[in-house]
Amino acid sequence: MIVRQFLHWVRQAPAGERAEATSALARAYLYSDLSSDDRAAAEGAMIMLLDDPSSLVRGALAEALASDENAPRIVVHALASDQPDVALPVLTCSPLLLEDDLVDLIATGQADVQVAIASRASLPRSLAAAIAEVAGPEACLELLENPDADIAPFSMDRIIDRFGHHAPIRETMLARDDLSMAMRQALLSKLSQTLAGFVTARQWMGPEHAEYAAREACEKATVALAADTAYEELGALVQHLRQSGQLTAGMLLRALLSGNVVLFEEALAELSDMPIDRVTGYIHDKNISGFRALYRKAGLPDAAYP
Repeated sequence: MIVRQFLHWVRQAPAGERAEATSALARAYLYSDLSSDDRAAAEGAMIMLLDDPSSLVRGALAEALASDENAPRIVVHALASDQPDVALPVLTCSPLLLEDDLVDLIATGQADVQVAIASRASLPRSLAAAIAEVAGPEACLELLENPDADIAPFSMDRIIDRFGHHAPIRETMLARDDLSMAMRQALLSKLSQTLAGFVTARQWMGPEHAEYAAREACEKATVALAADTAYEELGALVQHLRQSGQLTAGMLLRALLSGNVVLFEEALAELSDMPIDRVTGYIHDKNISGFRALYRKAGLPDAAYP
C-alpha cells in the first residue's frame, strides 16, 4: 500500500523531493524488515524510477544502492549503463558488477566511466589489462595511482607504449618502486621522441637534426641508466633495447667508452645468441680471432670494428 501511494505521489512531486523519496525507498529496501510483498513492490518501484526523466532521481538511487551487495541486481546493472553522473557511484564500488560487465563498460564507456572503474578497490589484473589496452590517458593515470590495482608487467608496457609521451603518466610511472629498468628506458625513449617533436614543431631545429640530438641524448641517458641497473636486470634491459631497435653499434661504443663493459658483454650475448660466459671469454681473450668471429655473429657493422 505504501509503495503504491509512493508511486502515485512521485508522478507529481518536484525532482528534488522525488530524489529524496527515492533515496529513502532504496534505504528501506536494503535495511528495513519488509514483508516479501512490500520488498517485491519496492523493487518494482525502483525499476520504474529508472525511467525518471530527472538525473537527480536516478543519481539518488545509484548513491543509495552503490556499495550494497543486497541491492537489486537488475537495477544496479541499469544504473551502470546510465549517463556518467548517474552511473559513477555504482561503477566505482558496486560488488554486483562482474568482471565481464566492467570490461564491456571500459570498452564502450566515456572517459568518466573508465576512470571510475579504474579507481575500484582491489582491481584485478584482467580489468587493469582492459584499461591499459583500450582506455584513455585519464583512466590509465587513475589506474597507476590506484594502490589496490593489480597491474601486470605487460599492462605497464602497454601503457608506456600508448601514453609514455603523456607527462603525468610518465612522471607517475617513474615514481613507482616496481618499475623495471627496461620500462624506465622505454619512458626515457618516449621522452626523447616527445622533445624532438616539440623542438621540430617550434622550428628550433629541422626534423633530422632534432631526431639526431634526441637520439644522442637518449643513448647517453640509457648508458647512464644501465650503469645503475642491477646485474640480474641488465639482460632484460638489453633485450628491450634490441626489440625496440636501440641496441646499435653506436650505443655499444658509447657503453665501452663510458667503461660499461658489462653492458657491452650482455649486448653481444643478446645479438649473437651465445651464452654470456662464452661471450665474456672471447671479449677478454688476448687472441682476437675469437672476438672477431663473435663480432660478425652479432651482426655489427664492419666500419665500427676498428
